[in-house]
Amino acid sequence: MGGTRLHPDTCHSETSLRLDQSPPKSGEQGLDSSIARRLIVIQTYNTTILQEGNRIVASTATGPATGLLTRHWPQHPVIGRYALLSPALLLMLAGLLMPVLLLVGQSFVVESPEGWHAGLANYAAVLEGPQYQRVLARSIAVAALVATLTVLLAYPAAYFIAFEVSGNKMTWLILITLPFWTSYLLRVFAWKLILGFNGVINSALVYMGLIDAPLEFLLHNTFAVIVTLAHAWAAFAILPIFVSLQKIDRSLLEAAQDLGEGPAMTFLRVTLPLSMPGVISAFLLVFIPTVGDYVTPKLVGGPNGIMIGSLIQFSFGQLENWPLGSAIAVLAMLVVTALVCLFLWTASRARRLVA
Repeated sequence: MGGTRLHPDTCHSETSLRLDQSPPKSGEQGLDSSIARRLIVIQTYNTTILQEGNRIVASTATGPATGLLTRHWPQHPVIGRYALLSPALLLMLAGLLMPVLLLVGQSFVVESPEGWHAGLANYAAVLEGPQYQRVLARSIAVAALVATLTVLLAYPAAYFIAFEVSGNKMTWLILITLPFWTSYLLRVFAWKLILGFNGVINSALVYMGLIDAPLEFLLHNTFAVIVTLAHAWAAFAILPIFVSLQKIDRSLLEAAQDLGEGPAMTFLRVTLPLSMPGVISAFLLVFIPTVGDYVTPKLVGGPNGIMIGSLIQFSFGQLENWPLGSAIAVLAMLVVTALVCLFLWTASRARRLVA
């Protein structure tokens, strides 16, 4: 194995020999010096044994590859830092990046009498078609409205749990997630029953004599889509806002009150700015997926509630025109990405100005 192996008995004998040959001391000073020498020898012995054991483990690894990893893996700055991310990164590459690349490649496929070839005809059809632009603009407006409404409804709930609930906060968080114990489709169908022509709201209003005929604007329009999506994504907005509020140092609020600020100004100048990361996260967490939602518009939106996700599903499904659907999806992703980057830049500038 190389090197000289140390045996505990030998080390113990040498230690005892050195201790026995040390000149005797008299009195308390001699006793303290003897104890100090013994402690130094014991510490040296333990350090030597530890170094020898590490050397033996490194040199007797099972195979050259393992020995190489043992010597270099923990010391590599990049691998050592990001090694734990490798499973998640591999999953993202397999489940996200590869489908997106296939989608982009499919969007350039053009069908002609001569056969299939690459081209920009699908993108030209989407950019030149006013119906696609109109539906995309409606989808962005609906998603922004849903995200804003959801954040406005979620902030008081998150504030209550963070500041007003002294104990059992986990119970409240579990209660918030209760709607997710059922299927998303069941929740959408529940809202369809609530907002329907003979649904809960119309039946209750007719029974109380407040209206003579059922209200027709509650279902199969953009209003129904907004209400259903806001309820479906409420919990996703509450949780990040709660985390930001929970991290706020309570001494800052006490300092603001000591300086003469009232509850309203303390909230506007201390609590709200410090909770903005959670608010921004909640807004994006709701905005991004609702832009491409097609289940809710299909079930409760009707012809007046069509969104861009519905057009993509229609192109892939009924039309069986995968290249056109891919082009619509790619352009929608690019537009949403640009809007998200603009939103983050604006929020960052606003935070710096406030600070």
